[in-house]
Parts: sequence; C-alpha cells; structure tokens
Amino acid sequence: MSLRLGDVAPNFTQDSTIGEIDFYDWAGDSWVVLFSHPADFTPVCTTELGEVARLKGEFEKRNAKVIALSVDDTESHNSWVGDIDETQGCAVNYPILSDADQKVAQLYDMIHPNANPKVTVRTVFVIDPARKVRLTITYPPSTGRNFQEIIRVLDSLQLTDNYSVATPVNWQDGEDVVVSPAISTEDAQVKFPKGVKEIKPYLRMTPQPNK
Repeated sequence: MSLRLGDVAPNFTQDSTIGEIDFYDWAGDSWVVLFSHPADFTPVCTTELGEVARLKGEFEKRNAKVIALSVDDTESHNSWVGDIDETQGCAVNYPILSDADQKVAQLYDMIHPNANPKVTVRTVFVIDPARKVRLTITYPPSTGRNFQEIIRVLDSLQLTDNYSVATPVNWQDGEDVVVSPAISTEDAQVKFPKGVKEIKPYLRMTPQPNK
C-alpha cells in the first residue's frame, strides 16, 4: 500500500554507506528527504547524487537531512561513490541505503512493476520531524529530478506550517504569499501588518511574513 500525505513514514533498520541506520534515530528532530534511484553505476543517478552533495548545505540550512536508496548492496555503493566524486567534482557527503533485499523499497512502495519490477523508480519523500509524509514525487527512471524544486517545497512547507498562508504558483522564497481563506480580510490586515492586497475576496496576497 502506498504512503499518502499525512501518513506516518514507517521506521526501518537497514545497512548503508555509513553503517547500519535506524531511520528514526538517524532522522532525529530533522526534516528528511528520502530519495530512491534505480541502480548504481547509472548515468542519470550519478548526476543526481552529485547535485544533492552540492546542495547538502542548503538542506542543512532548512534543518533537513538527505538520504538516498537503491536496491544494490553497500560494496557496490562504495565503489560507485568513487565514480560520483570523480565525475561530479564533489564528495558524496550523505548516506546511501543498501536495500538489496528491497525491504525499504517495498515498505515505501518504491518498486512499480509496470515500470520495472527489478528496480526502484525515482521517488522522493519529504518527511517532517513528526515523521509525517509531507510530499511525494515519483519520476520515471529515465528522468532526472530537479532538487531545487525539493528545496522550494521545503521552504513552502516550513513557512506555511508557521503562518496562515499558502504559496502561489512558481513561488520562490521571499515573494508574496496567499492569505489563508480561513481568515477574513479584516483579521488578515491585523495579522499581516506589512499589508494585504485583495484581488478577489478569496484571493488575498501579502508579503512573506518572515522576511
């Protein structure tokens, strides 16, 4: 059964490139970006894991940890990491789960038989500190992911968790946001002293409140 938004992300214990990981213990009080890739020594994955290594500092600014997974073993992962470091110009600085028995892949519904029964699809889960699934995105094996989009969603989730706002289409951190429909315009003008622009009674904009 697939995980849906709001579900509790299940715990697991599995080997990785940094040793055995108990997922909940490793996550601690951080947000987590868990992403699967089809196989080691594949070209698109090599570029993806390099990009995540380059962006690790950006995830850390958002109290987020990153962790990858494929259905290959640790020996294979460790061998592949050398290729990633060499070709992408950066060191892989986060764990890769070794899921040769497909325990985690099955738990998180990462294997889609009609796509390929032997490998994981390119799935991304964003999991909050309460262990709730807040985002799922699934790409076909042939398409590399946009990790800047994952960072954008993290910014949106963390903002909207703390303020009565939503983020509009193509929103980027620092831009105007949408006032929650649950708040009247009169109350919004008090709550958001930077100003509220009413475009329609149901569509009100305000400057990002934490900037």
